[in-house]
Amino acid sequence: MVHLIIGLKGEGKTRELLDKVNTEIKNANGNIVYLDINSKHMYELNNKIRLIDVSRFPIKNSDEFVGFISGIISQDHDLQTVYLDAFRKCARLEDADVTETVLRLDKISTMFNVEIVISLTEDITQISDELKDKVLVAL
Repeated sequence: MVHLIIGLKGEGKTRELLDKVNTEIKNANGNIVYLDINSKHMYELNNKIRLIDVSRFPIKNSDEFVGFISGIISQDHDLQTVYLDAFRKCARLEDADVTETVLRLDKISTMFNVEIVISLTEDITQISDELKDKVLVAL
């Protein structure tokens, strides 16, 4: 299942995501992956969490990003959770609606029993009705 941490720029979404991932790793039964557009949070993550700098891969659009996530899931049968910071930039959706991509990721996560937690820069009042039930935290 996909969970969203929603808020405007500077409201603490990344801090919320980092706190959640570092708390989860203490009792995790599987592997955890953290995706970001750079590696600046490397030292804030527990060393058991795999950090992937998405900017190092030639992802051109949201379809390729969904394929990238599918590849991560397919190569790790012990994957428990994927954390996505700066979702719009990672998924190449800076000026686009995220609904379809989030729903596609939700379908994949359900199929393979992998939780996906997404940090999304968005005003809660602007989120589509299809995604409202996926909001974990609204800042």
